[in-house]
Amino acid sequence: MRRFQPWLVFLVLVISAAPLRAQDRAQDRLNVVASFSILGDFVRNVGGELVSVTTLVGPDGDVHVYTPAPADAKKIADAKLLVINGLGLEGWLPRLLQASGSKAPIVTATDGIAPLKLGSDADPHAWQSVANAKIYVGNIRNALVTADPADAEIFRANAENYLTKLDALDREVRAAIAQIPQNHRKVISTHDAFGYFAAGYGIDFIAPLGVSTESEVSARDIAKIITQIKKSGIPAVFLENISDNRLMRRISAETGARVGGTLYSDALTDEKGVAPTYIDMVRHNIKALTSALAK
Repeated sequence: MRRFQPWLVFLVLVISAAPLRAQDRAQDRLNVVASFSILGDFVRNVGGELVSVTTLVGPDGDVHVYTPAPADAKKIADAKLLVINGLGLEGWLPRLLQASGSKAPIVTATDGIAPLKLGSDADPHAWQSVANAKIYVGNIRNALVTADPADAEIFRANAENYLTKLDALDREVRAAIAQIPQNHRKVISTHDAFGYFAAGYGIDFIAPLGVSTESEVSARDIAKIITQIKKSGIPAVFLENISDNRLMRRISAETGARVGGTLYSDALTDEKGVAPTYIDMVRHNIKALTSALAK
């Protein structure tokens, strides 16, 4: 009769317990809902494996015109933390919150950021400045620490690591902008999504649409922009991943300004795209800008 070796018993127990530990870890993750893809990326960088992140408006989605589905109310009802941008970006959110009955804490990631104004509207696109993105990350870190104090040190370490990367990204952007002649630092984009980028880095953006893609552009507005492009010698117009590009192509055709590429303003791409993370998005945008303007 063969004797069963003790080490073999131990090995069997370890192997059989591994899936359970993985399952336990998944169940223990903090369930966080972010309103759109850029916020979701910030939460993943700070939360790491300790969070399970769901985004309501996914890759290439337009948060301005989003229409929540019934399933979104269930997502919020199950959340332990809800991360939103604020500054009027998620106009559809109050009704969704009411429908969900959620009591989850809400963190407004733009808290502490002085909003830019366009007329009577606050510009919600504060993430377009990397300095502001660091404020987003700090607010998300603090909210995760409050929601899960036991893992506070991990959240703080993750945030510090990510903030270091954002510091490096900010230096990259400034070095790239320095390559663009001062008189070339003007572009046309689809909607007013780059005001914070303009304020932070010194490139002028002119847009036929306002801060929301819901805005309607008039023939007078288009004529004014065409005149400005010709008068100022603006070299390029840019498409946006969330917008219909026919208007910008029309402006390009009527002015001779070349299409400089696609900028990513309000949404990331999926994993197969060029901007699956915030850092990828900023790097893509600055590469597109310098390629079109630094000539």
